[in-house]
Amino acid sequence: MRLSSSQQRIHKTALKLFAEKGSTNISISELAAASGVARGTIYNNQLDPETLFEDIASQLAIEMNARVIKTLESEPDAAIRIASGVRMYIRRAHEEPDWGRFICRFAFSSKSLMALWSSSDSPLPDVIAGLESKRYSFREDQLISIMSLIAGSVLTSIFLVLEGHKTWRDSGTEVAELLLYALGVERNEAYEIARKELPILAEL
Repeated sequence: MRLSSSQQRIHKTALKLFAEKGSTNISISELAAASGVARGTIYNNQLDPETLFEDIASQLAIEMNARVIKTLESEPDAAIRIASGVRMYIRRAHEEPDWGRFICRFAFSSKSLMALWSSSDSPLPDVIAGLESKRYSFREDQLISIMSLIAGSVLTSIFLVLEGHKTWRDSGTEVAELLLYALGVERNEAYEIARKELPILAEL
């Protein structure tokens, strides 16, 4: 379902509040004040305070993965797709810090955000395809650990960028290179792939 401009503004404000507070609960009064709207506007836009956190988390997971898939739909190489996708996440966190903080705080506690790493629209099918095509060389029984490695590396890299310890370019490039090497891509090729020009993230 496409959100109206008012709903998008309120969702963006709610995301910021969730990220700042580190809590999945915010009051209508808080949200209305931060959004610059009346309390009634929140209800008039059919936003349910009881489900707002998971609504936003679900939308975030679906939207980001769909944008990455659309951006890379013409790229046949699984290694380039995973490296680029990782770097797009880190770049977006730099460009939209509230988005990045929301993911860092709730990625492993929200069922909806777990879809970032485990749904049919996540990197999971691509990693499986890369293994089946022999592009990657990890063992099949290591798949869960590989996905955990990807998720943890992306989240840690986002944290380093948001805290000012790394630039998004350095952090994204380095983690993409290391992940490709862990997946079984030859070291020099992993280095080159991680430094390819990064496409602009497509809009939906």
